[in-house]
Amino acid sequence: MPGLNSFVLDSFALIGYLENETFSARVEKILKRARQGDVRIYLHAIHLGEVYYITLSEQGPNLADLAYARIKAFPLRYIDNISEEMLLTAARLKANYPISYADAFAASLAVIHNSYLLTGDPEFKTLVKKENIPIEWLA
Repeated sequence: MPGLNSFVLDSFALIGYLENETFSARVEKILKRARQGDVRIYLHAIHLGEVYYITLSEQGPNLADLAYARIKAFPLRYIDNISEEMLLTAARLKANYPISYADAFAASLAVIHNSYLLTGDPEFKTLVKKENIPIEWLA
């Protein structure tokens, strides 16, 4: 059972939040709870980089820089290193399932921190069934 008070954000959740998708209110509620100290949110640098390059390629440097600054200001625990445990867990997940390498790191982070993965990315459906990775689905 995941830590009831911790979440991992992936790029799906971040981009959707920044673009005001229908699930934005759910992400905002979790961010508000984090500001109050009620929950912990984890974000890996890989996902911040993924949001940056997607925004840069689709909307240009001004919006990419703005998205980067907004995310860095979120009340979260920013992970900018890759431990051996994270590396091996992500590699195992990537080798065994049809997910992107970045998604493998999001799942790995959720496993290591015993947290819910906050996403709407359908690539994770197989992991829920076979790896029992706790996901809170957006969308």
